[in-house]
Amino acid sequence: MDSRFSGILATLSRRRQVLVLERLSSFFRSLSPSDKLLTLVLGGVLIVSCLVGIIALERTFLVEVPRHGGSLTEGVVGPPRFINPLLALTDSDRDLVALTYAGLMGVGPGGLHPVLAESYTISEDGKEYTFVLKEGLKFSDGTPVTAQDVVFTVTKAQDPSLKSPELANWANIRAEAVDSRTVVFTLPKAYAPFLEDTTLGILPSHLWKNIPNEQFPFSELMTNPVGAGPFQVTKITKDSDNMITDFEVKAFKQYALGKPYLNSMHFVFFVTTDELENAYAHGKVESAYGVPSDTSITAPYSRVFGIFLNPEQNKLFARIEVRKALSLAINRTHITKDLLGGYATPLAGPVPPGAGVSEPVPLDGDNVAAAKKVLTDNGWAYDEVAGVWKNAKQKLTLGPLVITTSNVPELKTLAASVQDDWQALGVATSLEFHEPSALPNEVIRPRKYEALFFGMVIGRNQDLFAFWDSSQRQDPGLNIALYANRSVDQLLEKNRQESDETKRLASLQKISDEITSDYGALFTHAPDFVYAVPQDLGGVVLPQITSPADRFATVSSWHRRTEWVLPFFAR
Repeated sequence: MDSRFSGILATLSRRRQVLVLERLSSFFRSLSPSDKLLTLVLGGVLIVSCLVGIIALERTFLVEVPRHGGSLTEGVVGPPRFINPLLALTDSDRDLVALTYAGLMGVGPGGLHPVLAESYTISEDGKEYTFVLKEGLKFSDGTPVTAQDVVFTVTKAQDPSLKSPELANWANIRAEAVDSRTVVFTLPKAYAPFLEDTTLGILPSHLWKNIPNEQFPFSELMTNPVGAGPFQVTKITKDSDNMITDFEVKAFKQYALGKPYLNSMHFVFFVTTDELENAYAHGKVESAYGVPSDTSITAPYSRVFGIFLNPEQNKLFARIEVRKALSLAINRTHITKDLLGGYATPLAGPVPPGAGVSEPVPLDGDNVAAAKKVLTDNGWAYDEVAGVWKNAKQKLTLGPLVITTSNVPELKTLAASVQDDWQALGVATSLEFHEPSALPNEVIRPRKYEALFFGMVIGRNQDLFAFWDSSQRQDPGLNIALYANRSVDQLLEKNRQESDETKRLASLQKISDEITSDYGALFTHAPDFVYAVPQDLGGVVLPQITSPADRFATVSSWHRRTEWVLPFFAR
């Protein structure tokens, strides 16, 4: 009975709908052509308004969130060879290490954060760090990540015969696995920046433990890595010379911070920057660093460039008025805006932007006039006939000077700009160029330069000890300005052991102020890190960059697809 009644109601409903439509159709046919047009326009406006209202209402209650899917093709200069956290040498090596390996800690926009570590504690004396690993951690081959893997990795880093670049960071540190998830590091003395070192990627000991050190560089694992990073290798393409040309990875489902949103990433390697820029311009790659574009994003680069004066090669550099005059004469605005296209910050001190230190703003005006005044105020006079500055009282002559730098095109251009500034001051200056590979051993280590145009890579921890402590003036120290200041030495040592971040920053400010006022070096600029990315790539947040691989700090959050969900599901 109920079903028959329901059927009757449905039939009546359909007839009523048909009748309404027939009446509307009849009414529309009775309208004049102009009224019909007006009716259609008003109807269209009503429909569009309803759709806009529905969408607006939807956006009011829903939130947009990333969705898994999509890929990214990136171009990089130079093929990788050692995709291993202990032996990575090139930017390409470090890029792929960052994607396939993970450390106890990781780099993020807000600083360091736990990745494989669930938690860590630091002893009161600052010498003991205890880390507890997260449960259920896996390498990309499905085997567990344990504290023993951490100890194995550190032990290998400490082995001199492996010749790992990480040796200096881990020398004299004892690593002990308490159980499968707990590892303790004991330092010989407190060292506040130690956490930075724990970003070191962890090796799977079961795959590496039986490989002799001399065979490490030749292992298949060196180019086909197995790690616990956000991505795992799916395809490697090599050319006839056995060099990698293409490298593909896919999202690792069991990554400690969650499966990345991008399904995959594809890397294409080029021989030169020109080839990379051409490939980007023609859409063969979607992203690349060091390539300015309309969609580029930038971040502070933890590097400082300048002229480092060697008083052992030129005694005049021991005089502060000479250092100050040469520094003031440099047109930093021309360097940063004209020569570097605005992708740099003028600099007068030793700390790069983004470190929380207030640096003095370099002179922006008649640089040469200001520099001349410094010399004349200190007993120097310009000899128009001889074309040199002289201090008659002390029988001194300023010039000629030699600026030494790498023959990298950018550095050659910047050095030539400083040469022009010094010659405008009245100081004859010549340039000397060296191959990048030869500069460290032939020039920097033996301190065979008068004025070196060079860039210092300052770590994220802003530990300036190696660059400015007087004990580091000779090789293998990195104090290439041969700077010596007892007050700065004390501050540098204290700052390395200070665990209170506020106090460390205050101490760093004092260090910077002292070096700046001493004109310890003639700083010019800090470059920006420039990264061209697709307009639809979301989630890219760059931290302060110490190495190009840092651009992948938030790679597991990068996404090209989104969806709208209720706030509850977004959480």
